[in-house]
Amino acid sequence: MVSLFRLYALRALYLLMAVGQGAIQWPLILHHAAPWSMMSGVAHALLAALSLIALLGLRYPLKMLPLLLFELAWKTIWLAGIALPLWLAGQVDADTAETVKACLLGIVVPFVLPWGYLIENYVKTPGDRWR
Repeated sequence: MVSLFRLYALRALYLLMAVGQGAIQWPLILHHAAPWSMMSGVAHALLAALSLIALLGLRYPLKMLPLLLFELAWKTIWLAGIALPLWLAGQVDADTAETVKACLLGIVVPFVLPWGYLIENYVKTPGDRWR
């Protein structure tokens, strides 16, 4: 059983994702003057979609845990696979440093996730049938 405190902590995290990311991405999407590169457009659209879907976490904090796992996974992969090699090579520019700061804000995610619930429901519980 997940405590009420943990449920409210999860809701706060979803709200932070929705408001924080939404305040950045939606104005960019609605009012960008010049065309973006394909990958830049994809990244902005993905982050805007995350901000919208995070709103579902306010009502269903446990059902939306895969969203937080995705958030934790992509930030960890980016930090370890992109930022760390650049840092080790002494090639961190201002844009990379800014993204590192933004990704490090996600440090709270593993502390808020209800790991016991995740293990019980995503590891120990049998998966859905294949046929």
